[in-house]
Amino acid sequence: MEILWFLIALGLLFGVLGPYVLRRRGGGIRLAAPGAPDAADPAAYGFVPQEDQDVRLPGADEDLLDVLNVVQATQDWKAASQLLAGTGKDGEVRWQRVQAFAGAASLELQERPGVGGAWLRAWRADAPKDPGGAAVHAEFLVQQAWRSSSAGTDDFRIILEEALKVTEEAALLAPGDPVPYITQLAVARGLGYGHEQFDQVWAKVIDRAPQHMGAHLAALHYWCEKWHGSREEADHFATTAAARAPRGSLLAALPLFAVHEHVPDVVLVQDFFRTRVVAKAVEGALYAVHSARPDDPVQAHVRHLLIWFLVRGERWAEAMHQLVKVDGHVGAVPWTLSADPAAEYTVFRNLAVAGYEANGGSPLTLPR
Repeated sequence: MEILWFLIALGLLFGVLGPYVLRRRGGGIRLAAPGAPDAADPAAYGFVPQEDQDVRLPGADEDLLDVLNVVQATQDWKAASQLLAGTGKDGEVRWQRVQAFAGAASLELQERPGVGGAWLRAWRADAPKDPGGAAVHAEFLVQQAWRSSSAGTDDFRIILEEALKVTEEAALLAPGDPVPYITQLAVARGLGYGHEQFDQVWAKVIDRAPQHMGAHLAALHYWCEKWHGSREEADHFATTAAARAPRGSLLAALPLFAVHEHVPDVVLVQDFFRTRVVAKAVEGALYAVHSARPDDPVQAHVRHLLIWFLVRGERWAEAMHQLVKVDGHVGAVPWTLSADPAAEYTVFRNLAVAGYEANGGSPLTLPR
């Protein structure tokens, strides 16, 4: 027990001091006081300060951000409805935008109980047949269940059962749209569907969007050890999807998400992040982002998780190459698993900068 508490304390100390690192001859990294003359400076790379990181999205979506700002400033839902109405059903963008609107309403309600998110309530009341409003409402309820209740409690189940009803309504309002069924995958996980019942929902998803990365990420959670599967089942689901994925699909990165789901809370194996299993999953994810379309909206999700693994594996230059693509937006796993996503991300980013400079890198040597 003493060694466990020692490791936890050491981890906390590292997290607090991590942002203040500098380079040292010989390639090592040591901690430095803020403002030390030789300290690595993330600002020299054009990186965004911690307080300005956007926690709402994993990557840039200017149209969405513009609409979100209008909706939250005016509490008028119409701009959100128009954006979703013009967003195609056959890609990942609609899924991410539904998640973003739902998350914004949920966070508003958390910050201002009873008042926040009023625009979503007005949207549903004023336009009950709007498929976009129904999809956002269903995802909002799912996020509320996890944000305001504990899994397995009566309140948790009541909220998810309501979410299930709304997903069914949203599916009827938008035939062919996979998003309501993707949301239903999260409901199925929370309500503890058996494997056969879950597979029935999954079949509805892949009938509409067989290569949908967001859907696969939602299904992967169900098959993980901490929910209704096992390490082996999650790995099988991820590797099978990756093997069947066409070139250019980000599904090649799915095994990395499966590995992340099963990383132990305290890693006691030396060089765990350099093991063959981790290295293979990282290489698959690197291949995925390099071969995917530049405008693929799920790239940012993969890049954020790559940063986490590359920094833990001390692959500093590769981590920096991912950071320049996503810095400024941190609304993605693994950062969102922390109470303060921006702070968690910034620790890893600053470690990457320090490691990069400790091995001879500089702002001039980092390609953009």
